[in-house]
Amino acid sequence: MTGLVRYLTHPQVKIDPSVPVPSWGLSAVGRARTETLAETGWLSGTMQIISSGERKAVETAEIIAGRLNIAVEVREAMHENDRSATGFLPPNEFEAIADQFFAHPFVSIRGWERAIDAQLRIVREVEHILARNRAGDVLFIGHGAVGTLLFCHYAGLAIDRAYDQPAGGGYCFAFVKDGLRVLHPWRKMEDLAS
Repeated sequence: MTGLVRYLTHPQVKIDPSVPVPSWGLSAVGRARTETLAETGWLSGTMQIISSGERKAVETAEIIAGRLNIAVEVREAMHENDRSATGFLPPNEFEAIADQFFAHPFVSIRGWERAIDAQLRIVREVEHILARNRAGDVLFIGHGAVGTLLFCHYAGLAIDRAYDQPAGGGYCFAFVKDGLRVLHPWRKMEDLAS
């Protein structure tokens, strides 16, 4: 099994407190960043695009898949950590709870999905896809928290927010299929495409 596996987080979204978070779409900035990435040819070896079912991830995947002329496979279980118990939170409150989510992975913080459960779920989804052993690179499109949990798993690191992507989204980490060795931590998608 050769090739690269990339995990890309959706970029900026239209935040609307009246809409459930999984239904938020890309903002104009997020869409423009994704369109620019899709035009670079950086992902030309990609043969599979696997997306979370959340709207912002699907929109990101569809822009890239359209340029590569391949289909998007949606995997509902690749969703972001389940935060439905609290719904939308103001940024400062959200960040404080997210800190606790990573700091206490075996505890449900305010009803959120436990970090350890979210990690097991995202790893299971990725390994299901990789077990197909298909040729070419694989691009997973998802979210920051579960992406960080996935990175920690493949990098052999304890769950820690220190490994989280920077704010804003549109970051990628990569590993090789053979040996599942991490090639690089989070990098801004524009930096990888240049």
